Amino acid sequence: MRPLPERAGRRCHNALNALHSTLYFSPALGKELSPYGIDAPHAVNLATRSAPLGAVGAGTVTATFYNYSHALVARFVPEVWDAASPQTVLAARLRAVDSTLRGLLGEEAVGSPETTEAARLALRAAEGCDRSGRPLYSANADLPVPPLETSPHLALWHAAALLREHRGDGHIAALQHAELDALEALVSHTASGHGMNPRWVMDTRGYNERDWAAAQQRLADRGLLDADGELTERGTELRKRLEEETDRLDRRPYELLGAEGVARLTELAGAFARTATQAGAFPADLISKR
Repeated sequence: MRPLPERAGRRCHNALNALHSTLYFSPALGKELSPYGIDAPHAVNLATRSAPLGAVGAGTVTATFYNYSHALVARFVPEVWDAASPQTVLAARLRAVDSTLRGLLGEEAVGSPETTEAARLALRAAEGCDRSGRPLYSANADLPVPPLETSPHLALWHAAALLREHRGDGHIAALQHAELDALEALVSHTASGHGMNPRWVMDTRGYNERDWAAAQQRLADRGLLDADGELTERGTELRKRLEEETDRLDRRPYELLGAEGVARLTELAGAFARTATQAGAFPADLISKR
């Protein structure tokens, strides 16, 4: 079997993650949850992503999400489970995925041979994931796989969720090893030019400008950020090492799929993600421009 090219798994994940993430910006999600009284955007987001864990408390959500303010999480969790059970939220989530992908990709695309092929490849890759020390992945792995024969777009989204959370759990381990706290991780990622716009980070993760400035100062004290809020050479090297370590911890799914399979899945998922982006899946100012 041909060895994987450098960063092949990361590129595949990025394409799948872009497709997966369309849900979190879709009005369909709020529409599905509002009848249960879950209509605040933060409540919708927190309930949707944490539902696979069950009716957990704020501490579990903060720990597993890593980069959300605990104060924000505690405003909505666990009270959100009084409005709707995790099972109810998961059913609403899947309905929202269905309508979102149909709207962004088109009716023909969601049932196309390419979607079925991508779903098969992604599910095969997910067989290489490891549960140990990966709570969000493991919780999602307990969920039923949507039927590939009748709903390949849902099976693809499910597999993308597994691969996303598997990499994310490993990335948290790398962040802890680098001694970056929740907000320092976000600030340094944004400074690298690959993260979200700071305003989006603060709004969605529950931080304010004072929190942001304090994290910048902590990073500057470590020699990772300069006076202009840009990464220093040490900071750039740290972010590079973080991604490489995450690649290493996340290599098994893509090694299982093999170089040819990874290349094909990246091609298919990338095309779907580009179509979704062109259809307006994401806000224009979402990504930090540096």
